[in-house]
Amino acid sequence: MHPDDERLLRNLNPEQLAAVTLPAVPALILAGAGSGKTRVLTTRIAWLLQTGQVSPGGVMAVTFTNKAAKEMLTRLSGMLPVAVRGMWIGTFHGLCNRFLRAHWKLAGLAQGFQILDSGDQLSAVKRVIKGMNLDEERFVPKQVTWFIAGSKEDGLRPRDVEVRDEQTRKLVEIYQAYDDQCQREGVVDFAELLLRTYELMRDNDALREHYQRRFHHVLVDEFQDTNKLQYAWLKMFAPPGREQGVFAVGDDDQSIYAFRGARVGNMADFEREYRVPQVIKLEQNYRSFGNILDAANALIEHNTQRLGKQLRTDAGPGEPLRVFEATSDYAEAQWFLEEAQQLHRSGVPRSEIALLYRSNAQSRIIESALFNAGVPYRVYGGLRFFERAEVKHALAYLRLLENANDDTSFLRVVNFPTRGIGARSIEQLQDVARQSGRSLAQSVGAVPGKAGANLQAFVALVDGMRQATTGLTLRQIIDHVLHATGLLDFYRTEKEGQDRIENLEELVNAAESFVTQEGFGKDAVALPVDEQSPAAAPVPDAETGEIMSPLAAFLTHASLEAGDNQAQAGADAIQLMTVHSAKGLEFDAVFITGIEEGLFPHEQSLSDADGVEEERRLMYVAITRARKRLYLSFSQTRMLHGQTRYNVKSRFFQELPEATLKWLTPKAQAFGSGFARDYQQAWQRGSGLGSIVGAGRVDAAPPAPPTLVPKEAPGGLRVGQSVFHTKFGEGVVLTLEGKGDDARAQVNFGRHGMKWLLLAMAKLTPVE
Repeated sequence: MHPDDERLLRNLNPEQLAAVTLPAVPALILAGAGSGKTRVLTTRIAWLLQTGQVSPGGVMAVTFTNKAAKEMLTRLSGMLPVAVRGMWIGTFHGLCNRFLRAHWKLAGLAQGFQILDSGDQLSAVKRVIKGMNLDEERFVPKQVTWFIAGSKEDGLRPRDVEVRDEQTRKLVEIYQAYDDQCQREGVVDFAELLLRTYELMRDNDALREHYQRRFHHVLVDEFQDTNKLQYAWLKMFAPPGREQGVFAVGDDDQSIYAFRGARVGNMADFEREYRVPQVIKLEQNYRSFGNILDAANALIEHNTQRLGKQLRTDAGPGEPLRVFEATSDYAEAQWFLEEAQQLHRSGVPRSEIALLYRSNAQSRIIESALFNAGVPYRVYGGLRFFERAEVKHALAYLRLLENANDDTSFLRVVNFPTRGIGARSIEQLQDVARQSGRSLAQSVGAVPGKAGANLQAFVALVDGMRQATTGLTLRQIIDHVLHATGLLDFYRTEKEGQDRIENLEELVNAAESFVTQEGFGKDAVALPVDEQSPAAAPVPDAETGEIMSPLAAFLTHASLEAGDNQAQAGADAIQLMTVHSAKGLEFDAVFITGIEEGLFPHEQSLSDADGVEEERRLMYVAITRARKRLYLSFSQTRMLHGQTRYNVKSRFFQELPEATLKWLTPKAQAFGSGFARDYQQAWQRGSGLGSIVGAGRVDAAPPAPPTLVPKEAPGGLRVGQSVFHTKFGEGVVLTLEGKGDDARAQVNFGRHGMKWLLLAMAKLTPVE
């Protein structure tokens, strides 16, 4: 072997070496999690180039993300003195764009065609619907857009779509009109890039033959994520039966995008149709310890539709998987907080601690625990709970109930969901308000015509909601607002609106938790309170002593939590994310929370076997993100729609080997007795796990809380004094007013802002 070849292949394990040095035949590489997939792909290309089997122009490598394509190009340029920029390495859409730029005339496109992003595409569909004088309530633009994209991803033009009813016939007409409009305007959407390339290759024999001769080697990354059209597209460039090196790399056990059209069956179809002589399995894992891999292997074996492989490691068994059973989602969040802080104190960077959840809405209670403790965190691939658009819309309506003259909230929701109030109408309204010095709500009567009538109807909607919610609790107010504003109905029409609906329902939970924790009580009337008359507020409980109505207090709480607690990119912060967002990432310590039937596996998947298998693959992905430590938790009770739901632990626990697990709570024991009760009581005392470590139920205790001097009488406090509050933490007294039971203090708690507290109830402790 030539020394350069030997250098290139050095340090590859036997399976990696076999994959890299395969002859030019169809190959299927089953690349397990952490098995060095990217290394194999790039080394394969470098080896083909270095050994002279192919020129740079004869390779096409397809990835799913721009990040993966850039990484491949960077690694290749480091391996070989080759100009990689001209090579066909990129995403499906990127390579299709390149192809169509070269063959725009043959493809029937304008030479300088433009690409529509999702927002542009939605606007284009709206114009078509309006031009056809159709009702947007019957033909919802977003739904029409999904119909068009779905048809294209199935390789169907309007003439190919099967018409079963009148609604479908009309959708096909809109699809045709949309296609005609795009053609006239010289634009294409993302799905069109793929479909137009496929059709041109299918229908032009000379072009197809040219590219099949040109690309001696075609490599496809993340093959388990390909959809029907992408697989058909591949067969145009490298058809079965032709003497080409087709190198498909993927892991059917990590196929988790069925909701986006990914077909896990494409891998089995590829093996059969291309008559793959040998499937190479990359099973050596370089990421995780043995117990983590044993758990992942045992779990995924319960899936029947898989090609099959077993991850292994030379790193030893490592620590067992820690399993925690909580009494409630609140207790689960507090447990996570303490464990994460203990890990950080023991030397684990916060950025190496990840918490994974199945549904976005689950982040809210975790975020709240981190926020209250002042622990920096980052929501990876998404927004913090109180920053999510649907939550901000709901909060804007609530703020208008509290304060009709809140112009920022007014502008946010005046036309959401849409109610025929355009930008021009809002400009008119703003001009009138500016000239009169009044709020937008007070100025709607000055806007003439239909626009003015629509604006007045919006103000009437808000006024009506305010009247309808008089005397109701906070939970009831939010519930009423979600329905009366049409927010829930609006998101029910969205393709992936279930996530947003779950977040709105979680807002009800947030309110229920808030009034309980703040001491208002679940049944407290949540009407706004006259700021000049603190005594008119509901009596605050002994825990906080805060003087504010439940609605106003909750809105303040939401604003604070939407503040600056999320760490900047690059800062050391705990990572929160959905399991879907975690794919491709790895961390030293991983927590998977909410592992309960109906949550993980998700209740929407339980009706069919394919759905449960997809959920199991999700759990497999979650488990294999962990390098050193893995924590699994579930809760006996969880808030849903503002009500307590009693849960059963997930079936996945029955599928994990008992030898790999370490139960932090007594297994199969009611949480009311034993560790969990002690834990919850200890947490309420503020002493955490340290007070019960003596029972032998946990590994280590955190340091004791700061020493506080005994509490003095309310009148003993002084301005400028540092004080400690069990909920708000440390603060400084700014103002003292009143006497006896009416004495109150204004305290600056920094992160939690300024609070007026009733001293007879507030549990303020001077700090030494």
